[in-house]
Amino acid sequence: MLNSPCRLGNGEGSLDHLEIGALGERIAAVYLKGAGRKVLYRNFHAARGGEIDLVARDGEVLSFVEVKTRTNEAFGRPLDAVDREKQRLLKQAADEWLRLLGTREIAWRFDVVEVVLEDGERPKVHLVENAFQ
Repeated sequence: MLNSPCRLGNGEGSLDHLEIGALGERIAAVYLKGAGRKVLYRNFHAARGGEIDLVARDGEVLSFVEVKTRTNEAFGRPLDAVDREKQRLLKQAADEWLRLLGTREIAWRFDVVEVVLEDGERPKVHLVENAFQ
């Protein structure tokens, strides 16, 4: 998946933004696993609002991962899309996860995985650890 060229068209038209996002999340999960992380959960929807694309473990650290996928970088880095409102929603969802765990007394952080999918090219994946507080 990471070493294969992207095919964004399926012969009947190109992938829509939801399909591209789902593909990016699958690529990010494979990338994290390859980096020695354990993916615990995908697409956690908090009851009080907010969603976390991937919840992973990096050693003893719990990582709440936002995946941002783009088909090019013409409008900036994927990371740029994680604005204050998106961060607020991610924090809300992380609070819910920690509440369900029953503790906040563990090491945790917010990471962003940027995935750039250009047709005919291998995916470009970049992990930004501790992307925001």
